Amino acid sequence: MKIKRITAIPLSYRLPEGQTVKVGVGATIKRDTIVVRVETDAGLTGYGEAHPGRSPGAVTSLVNGTLDPLLAGMDPCDVVGVWARVNRMQLSSHGLGAGAALALSGIDLALWDIRGKAANMPLYRLLGGSRKRMPAYAGGISLGFQPPDQLVEEARGYVALGYRAIKLRLGDNVRDDIARVQAVRAALGPEVDILTDANTAWKLADARRVIPALAEARVGWLEEPFSALDFGAYRTAAAIDARVPLAAGENHYTRWDFARLLEDKAVTIFQPDLSKTGGITEALRIAAMASAFGIPLHPHCSATGINHAATLHFLAALDNGGYFEACVSKFNPLRDMFGRTFSIGADGCVEPPDRPGIGLEIDEKVFAEFPAIDGPGYVVKF
Repeated sequence: MKIKRITAIPLSYRLPEGQTVKVGVGATIKRDTIVVRVETDAGLTGYGEAHPGRSPGAVTSLVNGTLDPLLAGMDPCDVVGVWARVNRMQLSSHGLGAGAALALSGIDLALWDIRGKAANMPLYRLLGGSRKRMPAYAGGISLGFQPPDQLVEEARGYVALGYRAIKLRLGDNVRDDIARVQAVRAALGPEVDILTDANTAWKLADARRVIPALAEARVGWLEEPFSALDFGAYRTAAAIDARVPLAAGENHYTRWDFARLLEDKAVTIFQPDLSKTGGITEALRIAAMASAFGIPLHPHCSATGINHAATLHFLAALDNGGYFEACVSKFNPLRDMFGRTFSIGADGCVEPPDRPGIGLEIDEKVFAEFPAIDGPGYVVKF
């Protein structure tokens, strides 16, 4: 069996006028994703998801114009060999590191989908896991910058659905960041795990003022307070209050970025995104490294059910797996365009699909409903 063709298909959804969620990186105006299709000469087809990196056209061009001819004729089950070839020709040279990691991630997920279909096994079994139930938190682009009473109402809605954990957005301003966390903690009580995400919006001065309040509110983690490249800020912030663990990884690419996090010993919760960090092949390496240091993985999730399903399979095969990030975004039809991927139970848990491969039936007819839209997905000034 050989790879015959690799095709990236960019998709977009523009949010209704006046409907947005404000977070640390801006206000959302549309959702983008890239579905990657890998066809084989044996008739098997696999599907993956590549994160658009706020430039879906660029990542799509890289897949279709460069990686397709680079990988044509290779064995689709040789995920290590495919990864090594892209690493040698793209990640390691010529400055396309992050973009190539996004593109490779979508291809790698599609190859694992093919492997599962060829073996007639769901991915969690192929990866050595079981169909176990795993805790989930209400995440995605939700619970953003809004008055505390409205935020409390939204949070209560997710708890009523079964979620035992939610993630709040920080990065607005010190006063309002603290007020929102305190309001939600007071409303939900001690039994709900409150997680926080600053979306790289903070400076160290913000961290020094807000982290003590997060400790008092007993938050489960502080995610991405700074740029992924600002390793020094993470080291400084980690010493402010040990009761607030730092989380990162959504914007770290490949095992080498995570090796630096391990060396610095500041970030103690890893959050690789399978559609960004290099796919399942690389995420397994990251998980193994983290496991040796007692660090849990709580993967970040991207736009569609492909990423969500793959993440569920991945978590089900880890010994250091943590929360599944359940996308509860109000405006994200890309999440369910292949059917509902996960359901939250009364126990606050989810489980992976049980069909071969990633476990989704991909109907490409729905792609016509989401034509690609050029331009950024966030308004920076709001």
